[in-house]
Amino acid sequence: MPVLPTAFSPAVITRLALANVVANGAIVVTGGVVRLTGSGLGCPTWPRCTADSFVTTPEMAGHGLIEFGNRLLTFVLTAVAVAVLVAVWRSPRRDLRPLAVLTFLGIPVQAAIGGVTVLTGLNPWTVAVHFLVSTLLVAVSTVLWLRSREPGVGRPVVRRPIALLAGGIAAVTAVVLALGTVVTGSGPHSGDLDDAGVPTGDRMGFDPETVSRLHADAVFLLVGLTIALLVALYATDAPDRVRRAARDVLVVQLLQGVVGFVQYFTHLPVVLVLLHMLGAVLVTAYTARLVWSVRGPATGQPLDAAAVPATAAR
Repeated sequence: MPVLPTAFSPAVITRLALANVVANGAIVVTGGVVRLTGSGLGCPTWPRCTADSFVTTPEMAGHGLIEFGNRLLTFVLTAVAVAVLVAVWRSPRRDLRPLAVLTFLGIPVQAAIGGVTVLTGLNPWTVAVHFLVSTLLVAVSTVLWLRSREPGVGRPVVRRPIALLAGGIAAVTAVVLALGTVVTGSGPHSGDLDDAGVPTGDRMGFDPETVSRLHADAVFLLVGLTIALLVALYATDAPDRVRRAARDVLVVQLLQGVVGFVQYFTHLPVVLVLLHMLGAVLVTAYTARLVWSVRGPATGQPLDAAAVPATAAR
């Protein structure tokens, strides 16, 4: 039996943490493939794929393969999350342990939500929760990866109002994502097909145009807040790590907005909807990076460090 090392190097932890980010993002995208191909009930029960089999059967054809493939990816994600948890626990980085535990515990939680989703015939609200929990795991795993690249968490590197604005952007991002699930649940891509092979659609009962406009308004607010943050960062000569994070998240937001508007006016082609889901993953990850950036590494100096000697000299 192989013997695990007593401690893992920072480089190994960082690589595993990055793999965790990629795996969490990939399962969101493959979940989008399940929804967009109408394969949500390709495996009509849970935890088995059929009443008599844990795996897909030839009779279930392509939809069964797509849904079962998404379930298999959960095992890959589990292996990566376990590896991260073990590596972090065998390192001196105690500050990473809560994040590693959260990314690991999120997997059984997601499995349970996924099971409820299947057993309730793709209830649109549980589908939405399933997606939102996935984005939360993307955010947590992103912060874990970024923190693993530095020796520890230090003091804030921006003033409190700016840090609060960054937190507000994260909160509005969560609202935008939540509204996005309502738009999807009110549109044609419900994740299942009717007996004639046509997407069932509009499972939440809201007017698609109304919720789409509400979603767009939230996006405009989000972009406006991000621009305001970027102006404030340059006006106060904030550290480059924060300015770069704000600039990058704004670019990703704008690209995601363009994809969103194009897919809306082209009547939601599958390729663009899937690209929009990938964009949601990227927006989540880059927003998490923005929140992470407002605190420096453990070896960094606090924002008002220069004022300390002057105060002590009095």
